[in-house]
Amino acid sequence: MAGGITERGEPYSPFVGLVYMFNLIVGTGALTMPKAFATAGWAVSIALISFLGFMSYMTTTFVIEAMAAANAQLRWKRRKQEEVEDSDSSSEDSGDDAVIRGRPEPETKPILSHRESQRSGGQVDHFEIVERVEMGQMASMFFNKVGVNMFYICIIVYLYGDMAIYAAAVPISLMEVACGNHSCSAGSVKYNDTDPCWGSVTRKDAYRVFLSVFTLLLGPFTFFNAQKTKYLQILTSLMRWIAFTMMIVLALLRIGKGAGEGRPPVASLSGVPNLFGVCVYSFMCQHSLPSLVTPISEKRRVGALVLADYVLILGFYVLLSFTAIFCFDSSLLHDMYTLNFTDNCHVLDVPALRYFLGLFPVFTISTNFPIIAVTLRNNWKTLFHRDGGTYPWVVDRVAFPLITLVPPIVVAFCTHNLESLVGITGSYAGTGIQYVVPACLVLCSRRHLEPAAAGAANKHRSPFGHAFWVWFVLVWAASCLIFVTANIILTDVQK
Repeated sequence: MAGGITERGEPYSPFVGLVYMFNLIVGTGALTMPKAFATAGWAVSIALISFLGFMSYMTTTFVIEAMAAANAQLRWKRRKQEEVEDSDSSSEDSGDDAVIRGRPEPETKPILSHRESQRSGGQVDHFEIVERVEMGQMASMFFNKVGVNMFYICIIVYLYGDMAIYAAAVPISLMEVACGNHSCSAGSVKYNDTDPCWGSVTRKDAYRVFLSVFTLLLGPFTFFNAQKTKYLQILTSLMRWIAFTMMIVLALLRIGKGAGEGRPPVASLSGVPNLFGVCVYSFMCQHSLPSLVTPISEKRRVGALVLADYVLILGFYVLLSFTAIFCFDSSLLHDMYTLNFTDNCHVLDVPALRYFLGLFPVFTISTNFPIIAVTLRNNWKTLFHRDGGTYPWVVDRVAFPLITLVPPIVVAFCTHNLESLVGITGSYAGTGIQYVVPACLVLCSRRHLEPAAAGAANKHRSPFGHAFWVWFVLVWAASCLIFVTANIILTDVQK
């Protein structure tokens, strides 16, 4: 998230890029979507998720355009540096010429440097995405100081929500497996936190025990650096698709036999605010696009690639959620959809597979938690960093990791309502990262580069190139925040 310009990484084909984007977007949020669908009603849900998918696609094209603009800006700065070097090297031979070359050039001079043009026979694309420029670096290039700080605050809040969701999801899954009834007679049983788990130990106590173990095992990674290896990514992706495929097929089989218990409402407006947050969270990918798009070897059709991905993901979400809400009674749907298969042998009567689905979030989420923690820690460092300054050892190695780890763990200790955690994270921080930041980036990048572009066309320009779409996104984001906040306040007043 934070960070500067890094190498583009090992290139891969557009098809591999499509698969990576699919895996990036489809994650933990998908497991909370069935209950949100059941609460809001199937007609409202399909309409809202389709519209939010379209909005997310639009802002994704905004980020890609801003990435191209950032690469063009880097070329312009490189050209200016080359001119300074050329001027210095020739100053001893021609004083008068040096004075002329040393004059500041107007910003209307084309971005393309003379050297780049010579090296490529004059065919250099001004806006080719060849260097990976992360969102934090783009914010530093196109925003003022206040805008940069607001960006980092937004991404930090989002990552805190992400960590709280992950910190709650793993202990919940472990608690359900350890305390749940796997005797094939618990399909209609709804447990409370005060129900016993082991003797006098309640389910809530068991959840906190597992959360403590989770913190002790994975918390220390916050104090070091961690990265997800290629093979670990392959393993978690394989487990994810085995689990998702099993859940969809099992639900379809039960519905096909006429044994489906779901009778979801057509519409229930009371569930819309939470569904909004869940859908925004489930379409989140904008913050990782630089790492994803830059290594694609052939970027001419990256726009079509992104569109195809969003259509596939929308279809997948609708299929997963609709099979869930018509297979299971809405009142019995868990916050974590995998848990519906662990205590209902009418759907799945193979104990080993029930345990696999119950523990599936434990394996996949546990591998992501240290990565998110390190990313959040680094964003905190970047937010407070000053040029030329260094942090004392205690601040760098102790204070920043602690302020990263403690708040989400405290939140997870206080509540394990995953639907609310995902809804709030998506509704507030998610709205900022998915709507406000991309819209502001593309708006500022267009204004910033317009004098220097000299008529060069950005081939990665968003199909929504008119300023109307940018302002539409910003107004939509503001309206959503007002609506969600008003709903939360009204709900609390009614209680």
